[in-house]
Amino acid sequence: MSNPTRRQALTAGAAGAVGAAAAIAPALAGTAFAESGSSEPNPLFSQENSMLVLIDYQPEMVNGVASMNKDLLQLNIKALARIARLLKIPTVLTTVGVKAGVNHPTIASLREEVPTLTEYDRMNMNAWEDEPVRRAIRATGRRNIVFAALWTEICLAFPVVHAQRDGYRTMVVTDAVGGTSLAAHEAGIQRVIQAGSIPNSFLGILGEWIRDWSDPRSDAGREVVPWYWAELAKLDLG
Repeated sequence: MSNPTRRQALTAGAAGAVGAAAAIAPALAGTAFAESGSSEPNPLFSQENSMLVLIDYQPEMVNGVASMNKDLLQLNIKALARIARLLKIPTVLTTVGVKAGVNHPTIASLREEVPTLTEYDRMNMNAWEDEPVRRAIRATGRRNIVFAALWTEICLAFPVVHAQRDGYRTMVVTDAVGGTSLAAHEAGIQRVIQAGSIPNSFLGILGEWIRDWSDPRSDAGREVVPWYWAELAKLDLG
């Protein structure tokens, strides 16, 4: 498919998605949380019970990604941070090696979405082994953690495995992370799944956080989804 044709298709898909969302909103009202009548804990991640951890989205790490298109990766992580900010999902941001002069800070496209967040810099590869990072996570009071990190096989896998061991429920946003090769990325994803983590996509977690288009907070989704599809259409994805 040629790029113009692809862009037209994506744009049409965006319009259709927004229209469909509006059409089904009345039907979804009051049904998105049908499980709330159960005595069991809600199995889904919600705005009220989850938080987001963004690990090492720095120029050096982005440049090392070989498992997916780098422009798509940066769009997805920007979009993830944007919906979390609009929904007021507690978020922790980390870097590695900045104070030591080894690496640069968080990439500008992500940083502009979370301009007021403290950037927790460290020297170890596993953010979970950094006490200030763990303290910031504990301070949110949330036990469901959505993780996104570079690279998949190291800075995503290590803290996710540790968080699972420590009794947290974790989710990884597979299309907002990347590894140094496709094989490395896939191995990292398999490792966290084996540890009990839940794989999801950017649009998947957006839908899981909103889930009811009649909720006034869903305005954040109506803002982000059309913007996301429009930005996606600009990318040269072949």
